[in-house]
Amino acid sequence: MKILHLDSGREMRGGQWQVIRLHAGLVAAGHQSMLLARPDAPLFRLAQERQLPVEALTPFKLAFSAAGFDLLHAHDARTHTLATLLGGRRPLVVARRVAFPIRISAPSRWKYRQPRMFLAVSHYVADQLCESGVPSDRIAVVYDGVPVPTRPASGMRILVPQTSDPRKGMALALEGARQAGIQLIPTTDLESDLPDSAGLVYLSESEGLGSGILLAMAHGVPVIASNVGGIPELITDGVTGVLTRNDPTAVAEAFSRWNRQMGISARQSVVERFTVEQMVRGTLDAYERVLA
Repeated sequence: MKILHLDSGREMRGGQWQVIRLHAGLVAAGHQSMLLARPDAPLFRLAQERQLPVEALTPFKLAFSAAGFDLLHAHDARTHTLATLLGGRRPLVVARRVAFPIRISAPSRWKYRQPRMFLAVSHYVADQLCESGVPSDRIAVVYDGVPVPTRPASGMRILVPQTSDPRKGMALALEGARQAGIQLIPTTDLESDLPDSAGLVYLSESEGLGSGILLAMAHGVPVIASNVGGIPELITDGVTGVLTRNDPTAVAEAFSRWNRQMGISARQSVVERFTVEQMVRGTLDAYERVLA
């Protein structure tokens, strides 16, 4: 199978990590997988470091290359638009990770009629696509996949993602922890900090799924997370982590229900449902449906 991936992200966020893991998995399985990304983006550099096929994303390159592939896979909104306009007659698959409804304007409705398949990151996101008029037979739910470390985490720190985005709940997490008498350690690099941690507080007003949550669970690190969007599809409250309302009192109370033993169940949940191999297989199944 020949797949052309498109990503215009400027940062290495959850979506970009899924792109690089999927791209590597497809190459390892013997498929002809090519990535077009911004040459100044971390995703481009990481693909080069891992010796994965990657070229600069430009409108000309997309229009010139599309005909040589069986299908196009757009991983963000901008490349969805580019592929719709410049991808010729190649079948288009679009990743949908965000937890907000589709705009109802005429151009937006036309744009969302073009893909052969949407890969929704959760059932919550899939339901939003259906409510916006996308037929259910053009939607497949493919959860994120994360690597499972050989050893679980063994540290003592409780982390919180550091962000200036007020919708991501860092201030709320810090206030809830203060009320509970807990010290949180802000992190800008979960990959590096999780092995030396005991917990993660991940709060958000809206979330398609939460790949940072999955990464923590894979390390055996139980998470306190907002009960919103697709997050309840990852966490079984009181078993693999703790779900909470988005207010300081509820967050403070969540610490009393949290314990490190939840990390054992969390890690097992990832092994059973959220590995990179399962994500690659689910994506390939969707590709085969499109090409059939």
